Amino acid sequence: MPTKSEGATPGDFLLFEENDAYSRDEVTIAAGADLEPGTVLGMVTASGKYVASDEAAADGSESAVAVLVTPAAAAEADVQAVVLARHARVRRLGLTFDASYDTETKRDAAAASLKGQGILVT
Repeated sequence: MPTKSEGATPGDFLLFEENDAYSRDEVTIAAGADLEPGTVLGMVTASGKYVASDEAAADGSESAVAVLVTPAAAAEADVQAVVLARHARVRRLGLTFDASYDTETKRDAAAASLKGQGILVT
């Protein structure tokens, strides 16, 4: 019997969002990596584009500001994607953090940064 794999979905992490897509924004994901829903994102200050938040970066993306809702196949080129940007609650175990968030303390800091945007991590 073949094995099916669905990949990450918003059901893995999304606990609450406001009605009428208030919690969501459409943003540009910068080229460089394919990202799955639930990826914690930072915004590169110079370009305004989003990437997986990198705790060790110094370009603005070190601050977690959003959570990816839709898949972003951005390995080769920039793509548009939907993110949770405000007034939402997410499940921590369903989130995907960049490898730079290699300790609980660093992931706690990312959760605090998201809380500053109105995204509660539980």
